[in-house]
Amino acid sequence: MAATFLVLLTAFAVVLAVELPDKTLVATLVLTTRYRAWPVFVGVCVAFLVQCVIAVSFGSVLTLLPERVTTGVVTVLFAVGAVMLLREGFGAEEDSEQDAARSGPDEVSFRRAALTSFGVLFAAEWGDASQLATAGLTAHYGHPFAVGLGAWLALVAVAGVAVLVGRKIRARVRPQLIQRIAGFVFAAFAAFALYQTIVG
Repeated sequence: MAATFLVLLTAFAVVLAVELPDKTLVATLVLTTRYRAWPVFVGVCVAFLVQCVIAVSFGSVLTLLPERVTTGVVTVLFAVGAVMLLREGFGAEEDSEQDAARSGPDEVSFRRAALTSFGVLFAAEWGDASQLATAGLTAHYGHPFAVGLGAWLALVAVAGVAVLVGRKIRARVRPQLIQRIAGFVFAAFAAFALYQTIVG
């Protein structure tokens, strides 16, 4: 029992350390500036749960994927995300206050916001360091439930931090500015992933 708990804590600590400065926090934060906090939190937590189950199920198999294939896919995902965020951030400059209010976070249904959040984070987590770490820890320790639960709890903690920060930012800063900053951050991630793909 003590060994299982230690494995859970190890998985939690590893995934938390990997995800705190990662795109997961940025993506969740941006979603919270667009939609209500609760559906975003539910959507991303379900996405994390599915990704953890996949990582644990495949175990070390995920780590056998060619590194260049993984980084290439990540490059494309980051680049697409950067384009979308920057287009929305700069394209909304001329919107009136009435238009902004109509398309505000409270006008979107719970289901739509949760499904959008699920889709964004589910796609973003493919080939992510936390997914590979979860698979590797499962293969190493042989305790899939403890590793999966620890990894999922770490991801939920990161999502909680992002949602809380996002709510505070939304009240003080224009969402367009957050989208622009996040777009440039995603572009930087894409450039780094492209460098990893080329250099290998």
